[in-house]
Amino acid sequence: MILYGAPNPAPNPRRVRIFLAEKGIELPETPLSLMQREHKSDAHKARNSLGQVPTLVLDDGTAISETVAICRYFEETQADPPLFGTGAAGKALVDMWVRRIEFQVMQPVGNFWRHAHPRTAALLTQYKDFGEANRATYAGGLKWLDRELADRPFIAGDSYSMADICALSTVDFAGWIGLEVPEELSNVKAWHARVSARPSAAA
Repeated sequence: MILYGAPNPAPNPRRVRIFLAEKGIELPETPLSLMQREHKSDAHKARNSLGQVPTLVLDDGTAISETVAICRYFEETQADPPLFGTGAAGKALVDMWVRRIEFQVMQPVGNFWRHAHPRTAALLTQYKDFGEANRATYAGGLKWLDRELADRPFIAGDSYSMADICALSTVDFAGWIGLEVPEELSNVKAWHARVSARPSAAA
C-alpha cells in the first residue's frame, strides 16, 4: 500500500495524515513535489487521471483518490476511534458537516488561492477581482461557523471527527495564504486552539 501526498502547506494530503495519526495507523507518505509538478507526471496520472494528491494505491493496485474517500477506506479497515460518527444520525451529521465545511469554508479559500495569490499566477488565468472577493466570502463562512460552535466543542457535536480535520486543514492553509481568522470570532478561535493541541495536528 502506498500513499502519495505532498508536504505542508498542501491541505489535502495533510487531511489524510491527520486522520491516520488519529487512528494510530503508521503509513509513511510518498511525497510528490508540487513545485516540480510531479503530480502532473504521466506516472502519477496513471494512478489519478486528474493529477492530484493524495492518492492511495492498495496492494492489489486499486487507486483511491479524494481525501474523504481515502479516509473512509481506513475507517472501514480500523473502526476505532470512529471519525465518521456512530449510528445512523451521527454518521449523517458528520457527512453533512464535511460537505458544509467544503462549500462554506474551503471553497472560498480555494478561489482566493487560485485567482488572487501570486504563487498561482503562472498556473492559470486569474480573475483577481473575483479572487479578492473571496476574502469576504471566507470571513462570512467563518462567522457562520462561529455561531454554530457556540454550544459544542467540535464541529459535528461532542466528538472530534472528519469534519474537524477538514476545517483545521483549511483554516491553517488559509492562514498561510493570508486569510486570517478575525479576532472577534471567539468560538472559532477556541475550537482552533482545541484541535491544534491534539498531537495529530502536527501531521
